[in-house]
Amino acid sequence: MPAFGLLSDSHGRATTTERAVQVLVDAGADTLLHLGDVGTVEVIDALVAEGEDGEELPAHVVFGNTDWDEGALARYAEDLGVVVDHPEGVIQLPGGGELRFQHGHEAPRMGAAMGGGARYLCHGHSHAQRDERVGSTRVVNPGALFRASVYSVAVLDTDADTVRFLEV
Repeated sequence: MPAFGLLSDSHGRATTTERAVQVLVDAGADTLLHLGDVGTVEVIDALVAEGEDGEELPAHVVFGNTDWDEGALARYAEDLGVVVDHPEGVIQLPGGGELRFQHGHEAPRMGAAMGGGARYLCHGHSHAQRDERVGSTRVVNPGALFRASVYSVAVLDTDADTVRFLEV
């Protein structure tokens, strides 16, 4: 069961990101996707986590509009084994289709992902939870870990086609 742990908009809040990752691990996430506005290398450190089985979880990151030094963040992430998919990641799903993920601050890129037939488009940027269908694409935003009334993450189960929002 692919269970993607979605988190976004940490804006350098490493401690909050650590708590968020633990919430996702406890909820059964088997892959982490950080959807941008990472802010600091300490947030990237928090993405290196073990799953319930003790194995390191795959982690991916895209950068957002406030990630000023993308080059340094990318090098740091890659050194830790975090996959950098900036500006957009694409994961081929078992059974067909793809999950695309990006920060979401570039409207043309968002439109292209939805128009391209992706089964899922995950994004951040707005600091607001979102789960809706746009055409054949399910669009999900987990919320934010900074500047939100409630800090939240989400687990996307692509086999069951479910999204669970979780408070951090």
